[in-house]
Amino acid sequence: MSSDAIELAPGVVVGGGSLAIVAGPCAIESAETTLETARLLRAIAAELELPLVFKASFDKANRSSWDSFRGVGLEAGLEVLRAVVEETGLPVLTDVHEPAHCEPAAEVCAALQIPAFLCRQTDLVVAAARTGRAVNLKKGQFMAPEDMERVVEKVRRAGNHRVSVTERGVSFGYHNLVVDMRSFTILHRAGIPVLYDVTHSLQLPGSDKVTGGQREFAEPLARAAVAAGADGLYLEVHPDPPSALSDSTTQLDPGRAALLLRSALALRRAVLEDPA
Repeated sequence: MSSDAIELAPGVVVGGGSLAIVAGPCAIESAETTLETARLLRAIAAELELPLVFKASFDKANRSSWDSFRGVGLEAGLEVLRAVVEETGLPVLTDVHEPAHCEPAAEVCAALQIPAFLCRQTDLVVAAARTGRAVNLKKGQFMAPEDMERVVEKVRRAGNHRVSVTERGVSFGYHNLVVDMRSFTILHRAGIPVLYDVTHSLQLPGSDKVTGGQREFAEPLARAAVAAGADGLYLEVHPDPPSALSDSTTQLDPGRAALLLRSALALRRAVLEDPA
């Protein structure tokens, strides 16, 4: 069952059979690292002929520890994202955590993202929707897929029909996430396009001061999601994941990301050709 198609960014359609990609580092660490990652991802997307939205967060407001790196802040972060747009031509997406973030972010970004822990915050969701930018809703780790239909409805009732959901796993006891592959079909029944968050779903949340993860499962879970009908993949990519200041245990290096995307694209084509 396919979903409705929406334009997440100019030239990037989510739903309707295409395989859209949202990728970039977890947090903006510096202009240099962010631009380096954007250049590498642009080259990968061009080689594979995949539509790409570049993502990076100016603030990681839901860190479990006081000492965890959060990012460079709104003003500095948007300047870095503006540089990405100007240098690479890629459309960009970033998280917003407060209603006041939405208008400034919309001046730079093609799409705004609601973090998973904030997906039920009505004022934030509506403020993002009213900017007119596409809204990507990260599905909360505590949310059933059918519950996200009501969150999508908030965006639509605010006058914005460019809305997608990103599946990032659900809490399975303490310090673990699982991905219910039925989620894609359930959301598609409501006409909602769905991305699969490859790297965040590998996390072992709250297991230490720094969130742990199981990067070795990136490829099998990505393939499973594409086979199950995901409309695109969302993944965090860093030039040197072990040195990343955020999500160092789950981010992928560019070479591995390229191989994963090549495999996912081949699988998507096979699924579309399957008469079943």
